[in-house]
Amino acid sequence: MMPLTAGAADFGVPSGTDMELHEVLLDIVDEQDWARFRFVAPSIDRSLQDAPDYFRLLNDFPVLCDKIALPYLTEYKLTPTVIAISMSDRVVEFGTADPDATQYFELFSIADGDCIWEEF
Repeated sequence: MMPLTAGAADFGVPSGTDMELHEVLLDIVDEQDWARFRFVAPSIDRSLQDAPDYFRLLNDFPVLCDKIALPYLTEYKLTPTVIAISMSDRVVEFGTADPDATQYFELFSIADGDCIWEEF
């Protein structure tokens, strides 16, 4: 697995939630190349009274895939089979459980240069 880090940016997602691209991880799962785009969005903390829930954030995932993941992959000439987009209210080390963290995940494949949502 190779970590690639990126800085803060406003991605203009439909929910209006502020988030930062924390890291991009590349790995192999079941013989498929994966690129994991891990975003941190402190305001999704479920303990906050006005935190957006998963359904409010749902339309953010394809935007993050189209506007952040695909250009990143093109820039670095990466060709994964699967793109995983995750949002967390705090930095959580990959592969580590944190029951207090609010985390959401969605998977995408790539077809004809477009992100295809793979609902699981």
